[in-house]
Amino acid sequence: MSATILVVEDEPAIQALIEVNLRRAGHVVQLAADAETARRLVQEALPDLVLLDWMLPGMSGVDFARLLRSQARTRSLPIIMLTARAGERDKIEGLELGADDYVTKPFSPRELVARIKAVLRRHAPQATEDAVELGSLRLDPATHRVTAGSEEINLGPTEFRLLHFLMTHPERVHARSQLLDQVWGDHVFVEERTVDVHIRRLRAALEPSGHDALIQTVRGSGYRISAA
Repeated sequence: MSATILVVEDEPAIQALIEVNLRRAGHVVQLAADAETARRLVQEALPDLVLLDWMLPGMSGVDFARLLRSQARTRSLPIIMLTARAGERDKIEGLELGADDYVTKPFSPRELVARIKAVLRRHAPQATEDAVELGSLRLDPATHRVTAGSEEINLGPTEFRLLHFLMTHPERVHARSQLLDQVWGDHVFVEERTVDVHIRRLRAALEPSGHDALIQTVRGSGYRISAA
């Protein structure tokens, strides 16, 4: 499954190299040459990850990372710093300000894609193509198939994304607002009861295989999926 990656890099050649390789890896790429443009893009819709150059015109990448970490909406947004500064002190500074990884120039495009995949796997497993299993229930994002044993379960696209998110975050309780942000996108304005409608559809699709009971309602809080 593709992730939306915001690339904040002011050198056109490096920006183009990153864009080509990320698109080849199946990701959706947004481009910004400075922090102000990046800030506007993040305000419009949260990406799954920010690839952020250390040195930028105007606000530096370091200061932009601090800004993202200071705001509740972007506090947990995965950030990979990209820089020519390879000194240990610089790496420590980058990681201490909240970056999830640190890649130095020049870099291997294959390594960069692998590092992005590793960070996404930790922070946003629903944005990867890794198959996920919960008991006999299996969801494969690459083939867009859900199976219960040998039986295939047909889901609509929203129910598929909803189940994928829940299965990659088992036992955690998610409020309706959180599910709207993660499954529909934080830039999409729909009523919270929309979540209830799709939960009912998801349960109905899982009922013939007996997996509907995995989707639990937590009164006053939201929903979770349980392996029990």
